[in-house]
Amino acid sequence: MDEVQRFALDIIDNVERVIIGKRDKIELMVVALVCEGHVLLEDVPGTGKTMLARSMAKSLGVEFKRIQCTPDLLPSDVTGVSIFDRSTHSFNFVPGPAFSNIVLADEINRATPRTQSALLESMGERQITVDGVTRPLNRPFLVMATQNPIEYEGTFPLPEAQLDRFLMRLTLGYLDEKTEGQMLLNLRKEHPIDSLEQVVDGATIPELANKIWDVHVDETVRNYIVRLVSVTRNHPDLLLGASPRGSHGLFRGAQAYAAIKGRDFVLPDDVKFLSPTILAHRCIVHPESALRGATIDRIIATALDQTELEIGDLQ
Repeated sequence: MDEVQRFALDIIDNVERVIIGKRDKIELMVVALVCEGHVLLEDVPGTGKTMLARSMAKSLGVEFKRIQCTPDLLPSDVTGVSIFDRSTHSFNFVPGPAFSNIVLADEINRATPRTQSALLESMGERQITVDGVTRPLNRPFLVMATQNPIEYEGTFPLPEAQLDRFLMRLTLGYLDEKTEGQMLLNLRKEHPIDSLEQVVDGATIPELANKIWDVHVDETVRNYIVRLVSVTRNHPDLLLGASPRGSHGLFRGAQAYAAIKGRDFVLPDDVKFLSPTILAHRCIVHPESALRGATIDRIIATALDQTELEIGDLQ
């Protein structure tokens, strides 16, 4: 796993030149990269969501396209469109921004449901069907989407089917006073992202993703993941629990996190650390429970406390 660890550390150190004080969040982004999983960055404006996505793309050196989502954005603006060529008397397909390695869907919840759904096939199957023709996407293919959870006017909440296709939902949060002061110093003259350079070969992500499968997950840890996800499905305060895609994402994420830490085996603590970011956005709190003050973060924390690891099954 040394190759995976070096790959991760090079990206993290490079991105930290732009996004300071958030090393743990950058680390989680790298976990998603190695898993070839999509990431939803949800936070208030000005916390660095878009800048984090751009920094990751520049560090990888792969093809990067940004989609600024607005209510008048059409599905063809995402996937591409066939245009009639008078010289050849035929239609030529012009690929949209989705035909790139990393797609940044900025403020995704400002796009209409019809346009949001244009990303569903690409996120789930890494292919796009336009005019009855299915075209495979190049690997790596990652969607990084941002949204503002505070301002809902003129927005269209993402449906559960689309939320479930995101491996993680991350929140950056505000900086502490000392770190924010350092940020102001870093922004003198020019923005650090302007001088950011590629440090790894992003084309190797699929190869690294295959190596992640070699990380050992003991049967006890695997059963722990299944029981933890099952708790969310049977919790009285949850209207909807995590899906099987969620348990698979937690399994893969734990393998990637262990590899980034230089281990070839998964610890139960890896699962506990990743659970809030991988499971929370896949669950829906019951409206009556929400009125009583129940939140998904508290429910996940309770589930982690109540779900026991069966140590006796260790071989």
